[in-house]
Amino acid sequence: MTGSSTALQDLGRAVKQLQYRHHRGMDRRLREVGSSLPQWDALRAISRRPDSSAHALAEMTFQTDQSFGTLANRLEARGLIERFNGPGRAIRHRLTPAGETMLAKGYEVIDQVFEASFAPLSAKKRENLFRLLSQALAEGSPPQRVGF
Repeated sequence: MTGSSTALQDLGRAVKQLQYRHHRGMDRRLREVGSSLPQWDALRAISRRPDSSAHALAEMTFQTDQSFGTLANRLEARGLIERFNGPGRAIRHRLTPAGETMLAKGYEVIDQVFEASFAPLSAKKRENLFRLLSQALAEGSPPQRVGF
């Protein structure tokens, strides 16, 4: 293994470790307000694209159709979303007022986790990190379906 490939592997691992830290922190804090990261992510996706099909929402949240359907059933049972028939066999989704409230609580939690995580970096370093990651995403190979 060359030094270059080791450095790239270390970089990839650092990105994954940061993502893991974020997800752990978000999930722990979201549970304190009555949600979980997958549930909040589904609410966010529905909020961003109301009336979307389960298939579209599954793709937005990096889930299989079956997994998203199970999650949507739980959200509906909790009164956080409503589901209704769309054209063909599609089922459409919308947030309820309770879902909007949970989404807002989740945004507060997520912001707190990110603020703590990126606090050691100056605003300029955050901007540079965002620019570099955006560039890597734009120029890299198409994303593969992986867990969120």
